[in-house]
Amino acid sequence: MFHYFDPMYYMFMLPPIALMLLAQFLVKSRYSKYGAIVNAKGMTGADAAREILHANGIFDVNVVPIEGKLTDNYDPRTKIVSLSEGVYNGNSISAIGIAAHEVGHAIQHNTGYAPIKARNAIFPVSSLGSSIGPLVIIAGIIFNFPFLSYIGLIFFAFAVLFQLITLPVEFDASRRALNAIGTSGFLTTEEAEGAKKVLTAAALTYIAALLQSLMMLIYYFLRSSRRN
Repeated sequence: MFHYFDPMYYMFMLPPIALMLLAQFLVKSRYSKYGAIVNAKGMTGADAAREILHANGIFDVNVVPIEGKLTDNYDPRTKIVSLSEGVYNGNSISAIGIAAHEVGHAIQHNTGYAPIKARNAIFPVSSLGSSIGPLVIIAGIIFNFPFLSYIGLIFFAFAVLFQLITLPVEFDASRRALNAIGTSGFLTTEEAEGAKKVLTAAALTYIAALLQSLMMLIYYFLRSSRRN
């Protein structure tokens, strides 16, 4: 792959990679720190998730355990909130914050939150763009087919757009989570601040992912223009 030997590639990619490493470090450290502190009520992540769902009038979403660490997610197709074992059975501050965040996505889906609709709509083409876009771009550059490179750039641009739309979706889910925690009284004020720090660190990973995709798109565009 030519970009591994291109100094311009490292100029563009080193900053987002450094930010991603920082974000991952913060997520792990804050998850570990607040994952070791049992919340005052001893409530598990699964209990908190179900209570928040019911408080929002949502009774057709199931909360289930899933293997792994930080593998928590919400699938709108099956209406299932999957919580990693440490969150599902855990009664830590981290467990409550993460569980509430995933339920935030379920609430978004239930209320027809526009950004999550847009993200779901472009997911197929963005997934295709992230996988084949760079290959098409590189093929166009190598074989000197400008039109092919530009097709690849368009495909990859959808992957960047997906990352961009992901930001408000994730920020809003965390906002809903913290509001639910505050309203329900699951955590004390001090504990809620810990949950906020965990979710803020997680949000930084999405910012880093967007920056990485955006810088890659700019790099490919400039590389294509320079060659063609």
